[in-house]
Amino acid sequence: MDNNTPDTGPSLEESWGYDRKTLDYIQRASATGLYEIRGLGAKRRVPHFDDLLFLGASLSRYPLEGYREKCSSKVVLGTRFAKKPVELEMPITIAGMSFGALSANVKEALGRAASEVGTSTTTGDGGMTQEERNSSKTLVYQCLPSRYGFNPDDVRRADAIEVVIGQGAKPGGGGMLLGQKINPRVAKMRVLPEGVDQRSAARHPDWTGPDDLAIKIIELREITDWRIPIYVKVGATRTFNDVKLAVHSGADVVVVDGMQGGTAATQTTFIENVGIPTLAALRQAVEALEDLNMKGKVQLIISGGIRSGADVAKALAMGADAVSVGQGILMALGCNSGSYMQGGKHISAIADYTKLGTAPGFCHHCHTGQCPVGVTTQDAVLEQRLEPAVGAKRVRNYLKTVNMELTTIARACGKQNVHHLEREDLVALTVEAAAMAGVPLAGTSWIPGRQ
Repeated sequence: MDNNTPDTGPSLEESWGYDRKTLDYIQRASATGLYEIRGLGAKRRVPHFDDLLFLGASLSRYPLEGYREKCSSKVVLGTRFAKKPVELEMPITIAGMSFGALSANVKEALGRAASEVGTSTTTGDGGMTQEERNSSKTLVYQCLPSRYGFNPDDVRRADAIEVVIGQGAKPGGGGMLLGQKINPRVAKMRVLPEGVDQRSAARHPDWTGPDDLAIKIIELREITDWRIPIYVKVGATRTFNDVKLAVHSGADVVVVDGMQGGTAATQTTFIENVGIPTLAALRQAVEALEDLNMKGKVQLIISGGIRSGADVAKALAMGADAVSVGQGILMALGCNSGSYMQGGKHISAIADYTKLGTAPGFCHHCHTGQCPVGVTTQDAVLEQRLEPAVGAKRVRNYLKTVNMELTTIARACGKQNVHHLEREDLVALTVEAAAMAGVPLAGTSWIPGRQ
C-alpha cells in the first residue's frame, strides 16, 4: 500500500452489533449496575404513518373547494351505553398525562386549550387537580392500576372515565415517578412519602382478567348513574384479542396506544423493545371491531406517535374515530425548545439543558424534574417558566393547525366529513407498511400477506 493512501480497513470500521451506542450501554451498565430510565417515547425507526400516502381526487373523483364547501370534523364518543356521550369539535384529544409528571400550570394550560378548541383533555395518574377541572370543559378521568389519588367524588365530576390497562411505552409495566418530582402536593394527592421514588403496579389490584374488568365497568357505571362514557385503554401488543375483550367487558370506547407513545419515566429497554407499532395496532383494532360487528357502535381512539394533521387523517382513513396526542402536546408547550416565555420575553434555557448533559431537540429527561422550560417539573422555580396563558395559546394554535391540516386532506380526497376518509384513499411506500396497515403498495394492487 502507498504510504499516502489512508487506511480504510477493519481498524476504523464500526461493528454493526457493537456500535458506539451498544458499547456505551454495556459500559454504563457494567460501571453502575443500573438500567437507564428516561422519558418520552421510542427513538428507533419503525413503520409509521409517514410510510403512507393519500390518493387525492382528480378526474375519477372530485375534490372539495376549500373556501366554499365545508368539511366537518366533529366526533361523538361513547354512544354505546352512556346517557351523555362526549361531543367534540375535532377528533383530536389530549392524552392522559399526570399531575406529577406535569406541573399544575401545565395541567391548567391543557384544560384551557382543549376548551377553547372544543376537545377533551385527560387527567393521567395521580388524581384530578382543581386547576384542570376548572379549566376543562370536557375532562376524562383515568382509573389506573396504581389508584393513586383515585376519588369517587372526582369520578362523578368527570365527563368520561378511562380505565387504563396498559400504556404504549410500557405495556405490561407500571408507571414510575421519581422522588425528585414528589413534592408535598403530589405526595398528599397520591398518599405517598415526599421525595421517595414511586413505582405503580403493573396491573389493577382487584382483577386478574376480563371478567373482573366487566365487574369494574359496571361499578363505575353505577357510581355515575350510567351518565358518562367509559373508555378502556390498552398498550399495543396482542391488540386483536385485547380489543375484543374490552368490547365484551362493556367499554363504550377503546383506546389503543402504540409503541411510539410516550411516558414520563420508564426503563429504556421497555420503550424500545416492548409493544408493536401504532400502524399495525390500528389495523388489528379495526379488524377486531369489524369481526364483532361493533364498528361504529364502539368508538376507537388511536394514540402513539400522532404529530400532525396528516397523521390524524391517515389514522381516520384506516378506521379510527379519533386520536389522542401526548408528546406532540408537550412539544407545543415548548418541550425541547431552546427558550421559554416569561413576562412576554423569550429567555434562553440552553444553560439548563447543558446542566442535564443534553441540548434542545435531544432532551428526554422528563424523569429528572429539571425540565428547562417548566413542563415536566414540580420544582417551584422551574414550573413558573410555563405560564398557563402562554401554554394554552401554544397548544390551542397547535391543535387548530392539526385540525385544519386534517380537513385540508379530507377535502383533497373529496370528503365532506373527515370520518368519510377510508383505506381506499391510502397507499403504502414500503412492503412493511403495506402489510401492517393493510393497504396496497403504491402503484400496485398488492397488499402483502393478503394476495
